Amino acid sequence: MTTEILRSMLYRGSEIIREVAWVVYDEIHYMRDSERGVVWEESIILLPDAVRYVFLSATIPNAMEFAEWICKIHQQPCHIVYTDFRPTPLQHYLFPAGGDGIHLVVDEKSRFREDNFQRAIAALSDARGDDPSGPNSRGKKGKTYKGGNSSDGPPDIYRIIKMIMMKNYHPVIVFSFSKRECEANALVMSKLDFNDDSERDMVNQVFTNAISGLNEDDRQLPQIQQLLPLLRRGIGVHHGGLLPIMKETIEVLFQEGLLKVLFATETFSIGLNMPAKTVVFTSVRKYDGKSTRWVTSGEYIQMSGRAGRRGLDERGVVIMMIDEKMEPAVAKGMVKGESDRMNSAFHLSYNMILNLLRVEGVSPEYMLEKCFYTFQNDANIPQFENQMKQLVAEKDSIQIEGEEEISTYYELRKQIDTYTQDVRDVMLHPTYSLPFMQPGRLVRVEYEKMDFGWGAVLNCQKLNSRKRASDQDSEPNYVVDILLNCSKDSSLTKDAAGQPTGIKPATNDDERNPLVIPVSLRTIQSISHIRLVLPKDLRSSDTRKAAYKSIMEVKKRFHGNIPLLDPINNMGIKDPSFQKLVNKILNLEKRVMDHPLTKSPDLPVLYETYTRKMEITEKIKDLKRKLVEAQSIVQLEELKNRKRVLRRLGFTTSSDVVEMKGRVACEISSGDELLLTEMIFQGVFNDLTVDQSVAVLSCFVFDEKVDAKAKLQEELSAPLRLMQETARRIAKVANECKMNLDEEEYVGKFKPELMDVVFAWCQGAKFSQICKMTTVYEGSLIRVFRRLEELLRQMCAAAKSIGNSELENKFSEGINRIHRDIIFAASLYL
Repeated sequence: MTTEILRSMLYRGSEIIREVAWVVYDEIHYMRDSERGVVWEESIILLPDAVRYVFLSATIPNAMEFAEWICKIHQQPCHIVYTDFRPTPLQHYLFPAGGDGIHLVVDEKSRFREDNFQRAIAALSDARGDDPSGPNSRGKKGKTYKGGNSSDGPPDIYRIIKMIMMKNYHPVIVFSFSKRECEANALVMSKLDFNDDSERDMVNQVFTNAISGLNEDDRQLPQIQQLLPLLRRGIGVHHGGLLPIMKETIEVLFQEGLLKVLFATETFSIGLNMPAKTVVFTSVRKYDGKSTRWVTSGEYIQMSGRAGRRGLDERGVVIMMIDEKMEPAVAKGMVKGESDRMNSAFHLSYNMILNLLRVEGVSPEYMLEKCFYTFQNDANIPQFENQMKQLVAEKDSIQIEGEEEISTYYELRKQIDTYTQDVRDVMLHPTYSLPFMQPGRLVRVEYEKMDFGWGAVLNCQKLNSRKRASDQDSEPNYVVDILLNCSKDSSLTKDAAGQPTGIKPATNDDERNPLVIPVSLRTIQSISHIRLVLPKDLRSSDTRKAAYKSIMEVKKRFHGNIPLLDPINNMGIKDPSFQKLVNKILNLEKRVMDHPLTKSPDLPVLYETYTRKMEITEKIKDLKRKLVEAQSIVQLEELKNRKRVLRRLGFTTSSDVVEMKGRVACEISSGDELLLTEMIFQGVFNDLTVDQSVAVLSCFVFDEKVDAKAKLQEELSAPLRLMQETARRIAKVANECKMNLDEEEYVGKFKPELMDVVFAWCQGAKFSQICKMTTVYEGSLIRVFRRLEELLRQMCAAAKSIGNSELENKFSEGINRIHRDIIFAASLYL
């Protein structure tokens, strides 16, 4: 059973629970899932102490911490049976985009081959060119398409798969991080054939048997028709957008060895025991919904773990395709790092609070006290206390003679630094600074707390970043290409956020290595009067050195004091408040000059010692705050606010007794329980037909992004408006109760894009017809309908709990209308 069913049985005090002796949790690391992980945690806490547990997982580095938590909440020992031995060792290779082969970077004994790694990166550099202005330079996002997607020859993936087949390294799983990329890669391979006649016949047989239960119209679906020719050639595709019956067919074919190449997304590595001889990553960077980043070691371990079949292969092969420079530390962390820690994803919900208020012997406060989140927080307390003791002792050991005088001097300098930073922020605003970012302008750069000194501007451009709605008023980002003096071992790469890494300033003239570094406008500390004439082509190292030599000559001529632009006279900043800021700095500098310590020879030592003492004081303050947070019950404030919302909306009484509204909300966990309950009590569903009701409920179970906005007919848009008005009212109440809820974001959470699709299905449309009404993948559509059925069952229970048989019958009829054809086709595994 699922953890949701177990939790529901625990909430309702099911008789079966009394007879349970053992509970086995498979893939327990799923507890860290941001959405469903909390359900696992709740069920573990609510199970009786008499029950014994077995937790299974391949990837938990903090198993001891988890076992200690189980011991604490259930007062019973929890033994850890652990092994890091891998029966089939892995070899990890890099394939640089546009390169001519693969490079072994980690051998079967888990040794990192630094020389091979550097060779692979060098091959990547040769393929794309090092300089941003070079002919082989990178395209968008720093990627090169030379040899990868160019018309010069076959794509890289085609060459890799051909090599794998020639060396007999199949079957192979090719992981991509988008459904479209999976399908595109499969089509690239569609001219190759990896199966013989007998295997093709077997594929036909399995495929025909699998779809025999479907009606004639469903068998003609484009997805089903397009997959068969690929499957016959030994090529498969597996992602969340496929029809469940197609996914299961592909899994069966892969297990039987009838598919030699499988293009899959990350989901194939979770919960399915289907190893291959080789695993290929088409990229080691992924978009996680917020930013594009390197794959974590946990994700890499999970996917690369599919390589190497126990008892069949001597070793497994993992090939990473890279199309941009990568630091050795990043590669080592990914390939040799440990899997992701199992951190608690516990969060409160109204359904949980209401159910716990109904159950005797437990309360929401009890749940907060016992959860893994609180346990992990408590574990930090001894560490914080030790750090605090050390810091207090260190602070007490710093004795300064005449501390009061140095204290006043320190405060003056600190104020000057603050105001100087404000002045610099105004000067660097694009309005004032951009006119001076011409090629050849000398600027001083400080990046990542490293002072690179003076460099010359080569180019300035606006960064085309996709802004969020909340960032509408923020100023645009600008990137400035600057010739800077870097150390000899510097090698320009970019991190996940696209910021330059692998660079540091030169420490002396002997190791001068001028490089063109793209930095944010905000890293510029000073803008000079001086502007040099520089060569247009700075690709060669000698040209860069010659150009930097002229910067050195300017520094020499002005004895290091290069003249700066005056913000008022040169840059034209006429704002009166800016003039006031400058005057404040001048007054403070005068007070510094008049301070008795200014002429003291001991000032540098005193200032450094006092600064260190102030830094320690700040660390102590920060630790005290962390200690207070760790010692208090986490999320208790949120619980109080949520209880306040429930009281305001009439779900509970002032003494936390669950009212009729609350009892209805207890039945609903697959959709927003507050909004659905309010809609039931406002009679929104009373005037709607069965089809309209089901269409409205689809907004609660669909969560994918769709580019095209829904154009709905009046019979659907009217109930949608009612729902959105109710959602806004709930958001207002929540904000009055200090829940800090973004009203627009909350209303936007209920997506109407599939209302017309669901409405048409309820009225008897064929699956092929509703697929043409939306761009959503077929597999995603089926997932929405199955979630919708679950929500409808809960709505039946909710209507029954208040004795509204008319509404119960309406939702029950809704289940009957959606429950047909391919959407609810039986699984091949049953």
